[in-house]
Amino acid sequence: MDVVIADNEIVIRLACFFSLFIVLALAEMKFPRRELKVSKLLRWSNNLSMSVFNSILMKMIFPMAGTGLAIFAFQEKWGVLNSVQLPHWTSVFIYVIFFDFAIYFQHRLFHFLDPLWRLHRMHHTDLDYDLTTGARFHPVSTVISMMIKLTLVLALGPPVIAVLISEILLNLSSMFNHSNIYIPPRVEPVLRLFVVTPDMHRVHHSQDDGEHNMNFGFNFPWWDRLFGTYQAQPAAAHASMDIGIYGFGEKSSSLFHRMLWQPLTNPEEGISD
Repeated sequence: MDVVIADNEIVIRLACFFSLFIVLALAEMKFPRRELKVSKLLRWSNNLSMSVFNSILMKMIFPMAGTGLAIFAFQEKWGVLNSVQLPHWTSVFIYVIFFDFAIYFQHRLFHFLDPLWRLHRMHHTDLDYDLTTGARFHPVSTVISMMIKLTLVLALGPPVIAVLISEILLNLSSMFNHSNIYIPPRVEPVLRLFVVTPDMHRVHHSQDDGEHNMNFGFNFPWWDRLFGTYQAQPAAAHASMDIGIYGFGEKSSSLFHRMLWQPLTNPEEGISD
């Protein structure tokens, strides 16, 4: 079964991705949270092109995906979970939780260290906030993130299904919590007790320096509360708050080649065409 999962990982992940993408895209049109400022054609074509580019790059650099590495770790008895006797689904649960915990601290690290921040900043310079923002990451930051995740697989030795679940949750939650959908105020506070909601994560994309260093969680919302990085609402209203990074306010910041070059660009230089 593990081999079947590993061989079909791409198909499974793409099926999950496109299914949720269609649902969220329709929901954004029917129930928008904010009025978008920039052409969807411009942003979506470049954001999604970056996502496709990253996917191809990852396949070239890391031909053995996380699931394949999990099989290797099991065969070689590497990793904590391969060294202890636990029920299968207990190991799955432990890895899924720990994976999300690690992604939370990885996210904080990308904000704390300037070279990493320059890479991650490209994600924050999107001039609008919708489900394609969750696909807008610099290729070098994606490579670093993959190296961290593969190291985690070798260190913990999780079941193959746990790796697949974690990656799917990360991808789907990134789309969901960046989506421009309106969630009724009676539902949203309850929902954010269990998952990171768009309103919760949107605070993290505020132009305000204090706010974009809050709410680092991607899937589970608990880490921000536990480690003091939780802010319930932005100072401004969600519908009118300023999104992005000062100095990268031109539409050219959303062009593919500009996004690739952006880590080497200072904010004051980012406003020129």
